[in-house]
Amino acid sequence: MAAKDNPSVNLSTLPIPQLTSIKNQLTQELQHLTSSFTQLRAAQAKFRDCINSIRDGIEKGGREEGTPILVPLTPSLYVPGKLASTDTVLVDVGTGFYLEKTPPDARQFYMSKVDDLGKNLKDLEKIVQGKQGNLNVVEDGMRNTILRRSGRQLTGAATVLRQRMMSESTSSSQDAKGGGGNG
Repeated sequence: MAAKDNPSVNLSTLPIPQLTSIKNQLTQELQHLTSSFTQLRAAQAKFRDCINSIRDGIEKGGREEGTPILVPLTPSLYVPGKLASTDTVLVDVGTGFYLEKTPPDARQFYMSKVDDLGKNLKDLEKIVQGKQGNLNVVEDGMRNTILRRSGRQLTGAATVLRQRMMSESTSSSQDAKGGGGNG
């Protein structure tokens, strides 16, 4: 039953163009997965920054209502503002929706996001390693097929060369025996 769930193909039986196609497909999948991995890492870092902002900006104290702050609109654009409340914070829950939470609840929310992303990253890393292993196997198969075919060609060329050399040496020895001197 395992063989039906995970079919395998003898790469040495496939033609080079098909192996090239498989290699290209695996390369594209790897690029996509690597890009996804990078994006998940960036999201995880963003959530960690949110945790640090809550911890350092609100929970450590020293901040009162009305304290001047810089409010991030984008990662590189901040506008001046005033702290409205230290009892609650707005939490971005995705797709433009925000919830009001207490700082400890907001920190817990972001910590669970970091943990979830960490699990997804571990799973994705295993998938990337598997795809990379598959790509290596296909590349090795291509190399072996090319070497095997070029070896056959070399063997065939060597046979032809040997036959020519033998026929030339035979004709040369016949010329030498036949008295190639007329004169």
